Amino acid sequence: MSSLAIEYGSHERVRELIDRLRFCAEHVSVDFDGWEEPHVKGPGLYFAVVADREYGSYVDPMGDNRWPRDDCPSVFEENAFVESTESVALEGDGGIVVAVDGEIESQMVRFRDLGTGSGEDDLADDVAYEPWMGSRHMSAIETSVRPEVVATVTLSEETGRVSVFRDGEAESTTRSEIGGPWRAE
Repeated sequence: MSSLAIEYGSHERVRELIDRLRFCAEHVSVDFDGWEEPHVKGPGLYFAVVADREYGSYVDPMGDNRWPRDDCPSVFEENAFVESTESVALEGDGGIVVAVDGEIESQMVRFRDLGTGSGEDDLADDVAYEPWMGSRHMSAIETSVRPEVVATVTLSEETGRVSVFRDGEAESTTRSEIGGPWRAE
């Protein structure tokens, strides 16, 4: 793990930031009722927490897809963050870049595959894909090994699974496991 990722990954405020992203993704997953319907696309999310705002070398803009910064500039805007996340999860497309201070970038992006930039082939060796991973999760695990990235958080639009990736390692919860023993179905 890079020194930037270690430094920020062990910082209490950054841990809280990642937890907020995960809990909000879990809320969106649990709140959506159509997972069992055939041919229904559910809400999907892809957050990347970056330690350095100079991320342009490994992203491309996703057209006009934008995070609603006028309504919610930060993960720490309690209700506005949940409402904006629900909307973007259903209507947006692309990754959402979040700085370690919680500020959310407006432009949604596509993260480039490892090996498409200089010196990234070695990073690809640190990635192990699981059979349950779709393209969003594969991108998120790859992105998580970049030195500038602290963590990525995804919500699968096919299954409602929520995953947190740090340094090429996945912590994933299926929709039925979200909330654990206190969850009422």
